[in-house]
Amino acid sequence: MLSTLCLVRSIRLVFFFLTFALLLNSAYSQQTTAVYPRIVGYFSVYHPIETLSSGTFTGNFGNAYTVSFPFGLHILKSDHFGVSFEISPCIRTQNNISKVSSVAFNPGALFRFTHGYTLVSRLAFESSGRFGFTPALIKILARGKNCNLFTAVALPARFGNNQASSFSSGLQLGLTF
Repeated sequence: MLSTLCLVRSIRLVFFFLTFALLLNSAYSQQTTAVYPRIVGYFSVYHPIETLSSGTFTGNFGNAYTVSFPFGLHILKSDHFGVSFEISPCIRTQNNISKVSSVAFNPGALFRFTHGYTLVSRLAFESSGRFGFTPALIKILARGKNCNLFTAVALPARFGNNQASSFSSGLQLGLTF
């Protein structure tokens, strides 16, 4: 029941972001030429989908639900390269108890391509004692004058803290400003 409620809320949030970005995109059709270096902020919602650990796959919508709220800064050096600094608090709900399970600091490099695609290679340092890396492929879905709607597919790998290594996949939706 709890995971169904969380899924419904997530779908509503995605619908809100898409509607907001599409309205902004239609209201502002002119784009200006970017001046570098440039700082771009962002806020997003990240949902892990599946995690492989100790030879077992675990889904996020089973007996526990996890969601993260990554936010950060991109320092863009050119149309093709930049650096990223992200902080990502993670909330885990299990047995009707919700808590911040960890906060991750994720610095990395941005490799920007045409058609709104960006490859991000991030390191990961979690307050839970885990560390690793998180490659992600980002796609700008809609451009507005003051913000852009984006989605990303992330593939986190985590090690350390006397736990089995884990490899995950997840989807991210957010706004840059």
